[in-house]
Amino acid sequence: MARKKEEPERRVVADNRKARHAYAIESTLETGLALMGSEVKALRSGRATIAESYAQAKDGEIFLINSYIPEYAMANRFNHEPRRPRKVLVHKKEGRRLAAAVQREGMTLIPLRVYFNVKGVAKLELGVARGKKLHDKRETEKARDWARAKARLLRAKG
Repeated sequence: MARKKEEPERRVVADNRKARHAYAIESTLETGLALMGSEVKALRSGRATIAESYAQAKDGEIFLINSYIPEYAMANRFNHEPRRPRKVLVHKKEGRRLAAAVQREGMTLIPLRVYFNVKGVAKLELGVARGKKLHDKRETEKARDWARAKARLLRAKG
């Protein structure tokens, strides 16, 4: 029996579940986030949302726009602004490639999830995506329903 390679433990803080429904994800990329200390503490509480957020290329850098990280109660006057633009940390070459994809091919940078990796560093999984039309969404749903029904039939006969 072949053993499945174990994926390292990572604690997901925020998940964008609607993204896979509304967008066709072409590729994903693990990136870092430039955060303040109070933002990291607030992320650890697990109440952040990235559902309405997106990433945008500006002056050769990529920023996460409209993500919500609530204020950290213990940070008092050193607290952060909950919806401030946050810098996404990528290599310069990778940033240029993403910016070109957005500009030329009409793609969008969508955050898929924010998590802490094994070392305890906050990471962002960024997806390069194309928006789905209504008929594409229906097609995906039909395929998913058929796969589920097929599995049910095979299980009943098997």
